[in-house]
Amino acid sequence: MTTVFNFLFRLLVWFLLTANFSLINIGLGVAIALVLPNGFRIKGSAKEWLLAIAKIGWSVPLAYIEAIQMMLKPHKKQEIIVQEIKPNRCPELVFMDIFQITFTPKTIVTNYDPEQGYAVHRVRPED
Repeated sequence: MTTVFNFLFRLLVWFLLTANFSLINIGLGVAIALVLPNGFRIKGSAKEWLLAIAKIGWSVPLAYIEAIQMMLKPHKKQEIIVQEIKPNRCPELVFMDIFQITFTPKTIVTNYDPEQGYAVHRVRPED
């Protein structure tokens, strides 16, 4: 099961880097994912990984929605919030969380503390 997730994770990173879903690029991604050494093991449960991937999938339309909102109504209010995380989160899932938070235009992670969570800078419209 871990080997399958390693393969899928490598393929996902390939698609994120290239942003190209042509048949040739898919073949290259599969070949590279298979050729890379297997010394690196992805930690975390399958449920956590599927949830992280689903959150990133939702972030794409959300980024468009937030960009349109910011164009229609200026967002001048800024705040920094601390978003808590589960204890003992593996570094790979921390990366996925930070990527998902930073992908949308209204938020960016400014600091990460394993005990407290992510410090997230966020903009929002004035009330």
